[in-house]
Amino acid sequence: MEQFETPEVAGVEAALATLGGKWKILILWHLAQQTRRYGELKRLMPKITEKMLIQQLRELERDKLITRTEYPGVPPKVEYSFSEYGSSLEPIIKAMCNWGKNHLRLKLDLEPVL
Repeated sequence: MEQFETPEVAGVEAALATLGGKWKILILWHLAQQTRRYGELKRLMPKITEKMLIQQLRELERDKLITRTEYPGVPPKVEYSFSEYGSSLEPIIKAMCNWGKNHLRLKLDLEPVL
């Protein structure tokens, strides 16, 4: 019997297509704290390559989750922040953070904090 995609499955697939990968959620988490410059993001995530950070920032900007603001000067200053649309992800990112902390506690055989 052929299975048809439900709206819920389509929604999960759309979310994963937009937010999937190793770095996007972490980038968004850092931007949820405050507006950041490229160099700050790189320092906060030392394991990400420059190429990957640039690619992920461009994709997040393309998907309208973050805004990129350029300020004239030498050297040029660029800041990244949540867009109005992207800020709708903040509760989801906080929930993921809490879930991850509990998951780590369970892996260490500690009681989760509910």
